[in-house]
Amino acid sequence: MTEPGGANYVLRALDLFADYGDTEAIVYAGQRVSYASLASTTLDLASALTERDVRPGSRVAILVPDQPETAALQLALHLLGCQTAWIASYAPRRDQAEFIGLSGADLLIYHPAMIRRADFLADLTRSGGLRVLSVGADGELGELAATPGAASLSPAEIAAAGPEPESLFYTGGTTGTPKLVQHRQDFYQNLLDIAEYYLSIDELPMRFLSGSSFSHVSGQLAGFLTLFEGGTLFQMDDFTPAGFLATIERERISSAFLTPALLYEVIDQPSAADTSSLRYLNVGGAAASPDRLARAIARFGPVLRLVYGSSEAPLITDFPFLDHDEERPERLRSCGLPFLDTNIEIRDNEGAVQPVGEAGEVWVAGSLVMSGYATGSSAPADGESAGNTGDGWVSTGDIGYLDEDGYLYLVDRVSDMIVTSEAAANVYCRPIEDALQGHPEVRAAAVVGVPDESFGESVCAFVVPVPGGAITASDLRDHVRAQLNSLYTPRFIEFVDELPLTELAKVDKRALRQAYKPSGR
Repeated sequence: MTEPGGANYVLRALDLFADYGDTEAIVYAGQRVSYASLASTTLDLASALTERDVRPGSRVAILVPDQPETAALQLALHLLGCQTAWIASYAPRRDQAEFIGLSGADLLIYHPAMIRRADFLADLTRSGGLRVLSVGADGELGELAATPGAASLSPAEIAAAGPEPESLFYTGGTTGTPKLVQHRQDFYQNLLDIAEYYLSIDELPMRFLSGSSFSHVSGQLAGFLTLFEGGTLFQMDDFTPAGFLATIERERISSAFLTPALLYEVIDQPSAADTSSLRYLNVGGAAASPDRLARAIARFGPVLRLVYGSSEAPLITDFPFLDHDEERPERLRSCGLPFLDTNIEIRDNEGAVQPVGEAGEVWVAGSLVMSGYATGSSAPADGESAGNTGDGWVSTGDIGYLDEDGYLYLVDRVSDMIVTSEAAANVYCRPIEDALQGHPEVRAAAVVGVPDESFGESVCAFVVPVPGGAITASDLRDHVRAQLNSLYTPRFIEFVDELPLTELAKVDKRALRQAYKPSGR
């Protein structure tokens, strides 16, 4: 993989775009943008930003929707040697404001549709230290449109003046306090290297249907990998199962991404859509039920690819071409093998590496791992680290174990582990959820720990039954007890119509804990 430093990665990307020419790069809401147009828009934006006094080293916060110009905006700012801070649209307004402050941004680029309240901008700019520029709607660049006839430098001349570009991404963390995950230029250089490797082994460029926001590092990883290898990036506007399947058929999509919750909606959707073009149906963002994965394999064939990552390390493991393994049926619970040069260690609370089969906290190192957590108004200086990356390793906050072949299995989030004094043992949510979702009358299930006067915490399961089902809480307790044991059997079971999801389409366990009302059931 590429070492830190070197020429601005955007120059290399623009050379590739020139080679790809009139090939479709991005498709969104009826717009079809070629690579030539993407390159041209990138350079126009760089010129317009320069005219508006955006300089090398400027720190720019971005709050825009997913549209073709969004990728060009990132490339233009990076070509100038700027730091971009991507504001998650789903984050609470308080967190968005705090994120902008922590990033040290001197400029906010926003789309009017992303500002929910007019006083938000006034609050942000009251101190006078933050300039704002708006992009327009319907593909227009608004205030970022270049002045006609403006003199423009060559890409190499633009990049020569700037420092190495970098980006910051929001993560709420388990405490809800926003953190700034920092990925420097080498992250994007490594994406270029990975794309080059795929092309060298004759991997066909993907027609990728993205379900991840570009404001999230996983969305940029998938999007730029697609673009760097000359594929076509299809950006979803509003997800519906029927629309997802129709797009695959109409556009001959070869790769797509879904969270487990959205995958379940898709496989529950009666449809005769032709999905034979799929090579990869990527599933990630949370643990998936083995029984649901088996149904998905039966529906789509051996095209499922489990992927595991985080904001800190967006691609840690993958498990492509998932299929039934009669000799190793437990592999459906795995999230696969380390991706490329990623290293994984399982450590106990004292940092000691655990042997095969022993659960502990998952630590990772590799070329796609973040540079650190940027804190305060300035990012760590070169050679410094923040958070857990002093030795190149970062904690994922997940609990898991490795088998003898190196496959990783996740059993819980550290923050979701149920700490109970019953039998002096901790309880993991994942095995209980898998057991519940394996029952034929359960459509979905999520498990959380809830306060218990006797044991500190007890297991509470929220269950979505299949329509017309007659399952009872007693039936489900017996089912879990038979598959696991009494310790893992939910003390409380709540039947609900649906599970709440976050803006990233993951089950919102914080909301479930808040919704729990002691009932003694």
